[in-house]
Amino acid sequence: MEPIMNQIWPKIFQHIRRASVLSRRSHSGCAAEHAAVPASTSPRLIRPTLLVSRLYQPANLRDVGPDNRLQGEVTCKSQRLMQQAGLIHPSNPGCYYYLPATVRSMEKLIRIIDQEMQGIGGQKLDMPSLCSADLWKTSERWDLMGKELLRLKDRHGADYCLAPTHEEAVTTLVAHQTTLSYRQLPLLLYQITRKFRDEPKPKFGLLRGREFYMKDMYSFDVSEEAAYETYESVCQAYTRLFDRLGLRCVQVQADTGNIGGKLSHEFQLPADIGEDRLLICGSCSFSANVETLSSDRTECPQCTTGTLVESKGIEVGHTFYLGKKYSHVFNANFSNAQNKPCIAEMGCFGLGVTRILAAAIEVMSTEDSIRWPGLLAPYQVCVLPPKKGSKMDEATVVAEELVHTLGEALPQLRGEVVFDDRTQMTIGKRLKDASRLGYPYVIVVGQGVLEEMPRYEVICQQTGETMHLSKDGLIDLLRRVETV
Repeated sequence: MEPIMNQIWPKIFQHIRRASVLSRRSHSGCAAEHAAVPASTSPRLIRPTLLVSRLYQPANLRDVGPDNRLQGEVTCKSQRLMQQAGLIHPSNPGCYYYLPATVRSMEKLIRIIDQEMQGIGGQKLDMPSLCSADLWKTSERWDLMGKELLRLKDRHGADYCLAPTHEEAVTTLVAHQTTLSYRQLPLLLYQITRKFRDEPKPKFGLLRGREFYMKDMYSFDVSEEAAYETYESVCQAYTRLFDRLGLRCVQVQADTGNIGGKLSHEFQLPADIGEDRLLICGSCSFSANVETLSSDRTECPQCTTGTLVESKGIEVGHTFYLGKKYSHVFNANFSNAQNKPCIAEMGCFGLGVTRILAAAIEVMSTEDSIRWPGLLAPYQVCVLPPKKGSKMDEATVVAEELVHTLGEALPQLRGEVVFDDRTQMTIGKRLKDASRLGYPYVIVVGQGVLEEMPRYEVICQQTGETMHLSKDGLIDLLRRVETV
């Protein structure tokens, strides 16, 4: 064995030395040889990476026709459109799969919510969905919530619930901080998590389900006056949020319900499908949920001269001034300027994240096509090349180049432009799909780009307007698109 190894090792060492020399050459003079390769031998332009054919929106998930087993459960426009577009798919009653496009929209909405909540001093945290029954029994809501509270036992027989809201949990958390000072208040803690409510008859898709995403914020203040200031600050942030989304939202006086407290407002999107009845004054800013007033009242209690008009609304947000309802029970104290313990004043503020998505589709869409708030569209632009084998086939290369040009010229659109590569389909069929999915801008790359003065057909789906623009004009148009 030893004589054989004595013959092999010199060859191995020789191979290693040769590799080392070649490596040094390639890092010195040989690099010039690579640079001299003619440009004509370089690979073809890389195709767009966001291809419609690769997006996970299976056609078989979109079938909600009369023979489909889900037809009987489709109860509103937003639910039907979202299922037809492959945005959601039912799993259990009141529970849905959120498909990738929906998750993109939801993440955009969450970024906007984060901006507004952190803009007023909110700090984001994440609390357990599984909450001990002891907390809810201490606040006396274990029995008060009734069957809506989804309860379960662990292997040791201990009682828990899947929290629909987190007043008990967050107040307990703050109570454990025994060194909390008045200088640290107001303290605004919020989360965006899944919630669970055992609705007896879930309906309207994401508008009223058993499982949903919610933003819930909890505030801790030194005094009642300071708590009201925080309350007003959050309400103003909610108004800015809906203004940014282009949604007409009404802040109405509301009942405190099983949350409790001294003051409550709902943020409602007026819609015929809405389950809440609202009374709105035509002469002043007063508005209220009918449950806080007599349903047959017509005179405005604020200006006394205006007439109350009834309408329906979808509740997308709710605010409460809680006072000391929870802080007193759980002993959530802070040290005042005299270093004396004081009970904090509290508020809680909710936004239905998935409900906002569905409600926006409900109020903005046509019967056949989704229309998103611009900031929430899963993708901003869809580029349609011509059908394969048509006279305009050579325009496909121009379409592919356009996707890269937009990414380079408009950084905010990187990751926002999809390329409909299903060129076995006609332009008309792909346009119908693009309309159904609600891309704000659809660019048809056809005969116009092959002319002496190239033109792109641009369809603005929010307005229904169609334009024919040069590349520079197209870039100028899309430069105004706002993204988050």
